[in-house]
Amino acid sequence: MGEVAKPLRSGEVARRSGVNVETLRFYEREGLLPEPPRRESGYRKYPPETVELIRFIKRAQELGFSLREVQELLSVRNAPRAKSGPVRRLLAAKVVEIERKIQDLQVLKQVLDELLGRCDGRRSASSCPLIRSLCRED
Repeated sequence: MGEVAKPLRSGEVARRSGVNVETLRFYEREGLLPEPPRRESGYRKYPPETVELIRFIKRAQELGFSLREVQELLSVRNAPRAKSGPVRRLLAAKVVEIERKIQDLQVLKQVLDELLGRCDGRRSASSCPLIRSLCRED
């Protein structure tokens, strides 16, 4: 007969999943983690699968998904008969968002490259092209 997995305390869940205890509380407040039952002493009793759930959340965040989007992914993940269509739509929207950010960063880089080209590093700070452009009123 299989061994029943023992509930974990907050510190152990945090350590195993690579986050701090405050992150667990934050995820609970945001509705990403269900609030676990408590021992008589008041300590939380997390089921062992909480570690994998937190790792899922962290990996999704590392890929750029917002907490709202992570919640959507979790709802699909937790629905046994769910189709992957909503996930595909979310993923496609994320790709478009990232492409837009890349374009914005390329424009920003061009502006900074132009300012860098005009800065010889020998002038006074008050005549520095970057400082002057930041002080401009538009």
